[in-house]
Amino acid sequence: MRMEDILMLLGGLALFLYGMQMMSNGLETAAGNKMKSILEKLTSNRIKGVVVGAVITAVIQSSSATTVMVVGFVNSGLMTLNQAVWVIMGANIGTTITGQLIALDIGAIAPLIAFGGVAAITFVKNERVRHISEIFAGLGVLFIGMGMMGDAMQPLQQSETFVNFMTKASNPVVGILVGAIFTAVIQSSSASVGILQALAGTGVIPLSSAVYVLFGQNIGTCITAVLASIGTKTNAKRATVIHLMFNIFGSILFTFISMLTPFVSWVEALSPGNTVAQIANVHTIFNIGTTVLLFPVSNWIITLAKKLGRVEECTQEDDVVLLDDRMLQTPGIALQSTVTEIVRMGNIVAETLKESKEVLFTKSEETIKSIKEKESVVDKLSAGITDYAIKITALQVSEKEHQDVAHLLQVVSDMERICDYCENISECAEAMRERKLEFSEIATEEIKQMMDVCVESYLYAKEAFFEKSSEKAVKVIEKETLADDLEVRLRNKHIKRLANNQCNAETGIFYLDTLVSMERISDHARNIAEEIMNPEN
Repeated sequence: MRMEDILMLLGGLALFLYGMQMMSNGLETAAGNKMKSILEKLTSNRIKGVVVGAVITAVIQSSSATTVMVVGFVNSGLMTLNQAVWVIMGANIGTTITGQLIALDIGAIAPLIAFGGVAAITFVKNERVRHISEIFAGLGVLFIGMGMMGDAMQPLQQSETFVNFMTKASNPVVGILVGAIFTAVIQSSSASVGILQALAGTGVIPLSSAVYVLFGQNIGTCITAVLASIGTKTNAKRATVIHLMFNIFGSILFTFISMLTPFVSWVEALSPGNTVAQIANVHTIFNIGTTVLLFPVSNWIITLAKKLGRVEECTQEDDVVLLDDRMLQTPGIALQSTVTEIVRMGNIVAETLKESKEVLFTKSEETIKSIKEKESVVDKLSAGITDYAIKITALQVSEKEHQDVAHLLQVVSDMERICDYCENISECAEAMRERKLEFSEIATEEIKQMMDVCVESYLYAKEAFFEKSSEKAVKVIEKETLADDLEVRLRNKHIKRLANNQCNAETGIFYLDTLVSMERISDHARNIAEEIMNPEN
C-alpha cells in the first residue's frame, strides 16, 4: 500500500469510529429517560432480561459497554447474577445492529445524510431535534469513513503478501486468533466487524475465511469486561466469566458448524454477491443462535461460572456507596443508579427517624449509638452520591437530565439534614440521661404528638420520591403545615407552664430543642415533596 492509501485508511477508520460514537451519543441522549424505564422493567423474567440487554446495546451500539455496565450493576448489588446472564445474552444480539446498518449500503447518499444532520445540529435550537440530528449525522459520517476505508483497501487486492496472509485466515484457529486480538486491541466488536465488512467489500477476504475472524471478534470483545472486572467483588467477576464463556462456546460451536456443514453457502444464498451483508448476517445468526442454544441452560452456566470464578467474597459495608464509574458510560442508566442509591439512603434516614421517635423516652444507650452510626453512614452516602451526580453533569446529557440531577442533589441534601436533626434529638436524650431528667406527662404527650406528625411527613415524602407520586407529596405539605401550627401552639403552652412553674426549666430547654428539630425535619420533608411536584421534574 502507498502512504496515501495508509493515510486514507487511518482517516476512514477515524471517521468510522467517530461516526459510531456520534450516533451512539445521539441515540443515548434522545432515549435518556426511556433507558431508565427499560432498566426499571428488568425483572427475574428471562425473556425480558434478554430484550433489555438487546435494546440497551442497540442504543449504545456496544456490547462491551453494556457488559461493563452489567459488571458495575452486579458489583453494586443492583442486579443479580441470574439477571446478568440474560442481559449479556441480549447484549450479544443487540450489538449486531451496527453490522446490519452498515450492510444497508447507503454510501452514495451518506454525505447528504451527514450534511443534513450537521445542518440541523448547527441551526435548529430544539434540543430533541438536535439529538435526533446527531444520530443521522453520525450515521452519515460512519458511512463516509466506511467508504474511505474500502477505497484505501482496494490496492490490497494486488498485494501478494496480504493475500497470502488472508489465505491463512481460512485456518479456523488463525482466523479466530486474528479476530480476537484485533478486537481486544480496539475494544469494540462493532467497530472491528465494520472494518472486516469494509475489507470483505473489496473482495480481499472471502466469507469462508471472514467467518472465523468474526467468531474471534466475539471473543476479543470480552477483554473490555475483563479489564472492568478488576477490583470488583465475586459476582461481578462471575458476570465477566459468563460473558467470556458465552462467546467462547458460541465460537467453538459455530466453527464446527462452518467446517462440517454448508453454513457459509447458506449465508451466501441469503444475499448473493453482497459480502458486507453476508458478514452482518453471520454476526446476527451467530449471536441469536448462541443465545437460543444457551438460553435453556443459563442456570448451568451460572453454576459453572461460580466454580470458575471462586474467589474470596468481600463483605459489603452499609456506608459504601454502591455507585460504579463504569455506568457513567451511559448517563441515563447512571442517573437511574443514582436514584436507586438515594432510595437506599432514604430508607436509612427513615430507620433513624423511627429510632429518634422513641429515644427521648427510652434514653437507650444502644439506640443513641445506633442513631449516631446511621447519621455517619448517611453523611458518607450523601457525599458519595453528590460526587457521582456531579460526574454525570459533566457528561453529554440533555437539559432535562441536568435538571433531574439538580433535583436529586436537593433531595440528598434534605435527607442528610433530616438525619442531622435525628442526631440532635439523640444528643438531647443522651444529655437528659446523664442529668437524670424526665419530661412531664403533658410534655411527653405533646412531643409524641409532634413526632408522629413529622415522622409521617417524612415517610410520605420518601414514598412520594420513590413512587413519583404527587398525591403523597400533597400529603407531605399538609403534614408540614400541621407541624408548623403545632410547633407554635406547643411552644406557647410550654412557655405558660414555665411561667407558672409547672415544669423544670432545664428540661424545658430540651423540650424546645426537640420541637425545633422536629419542625425542621418536616420543613426538609416538604422540600423533598416540592421537588416531586415541580413541573420541570
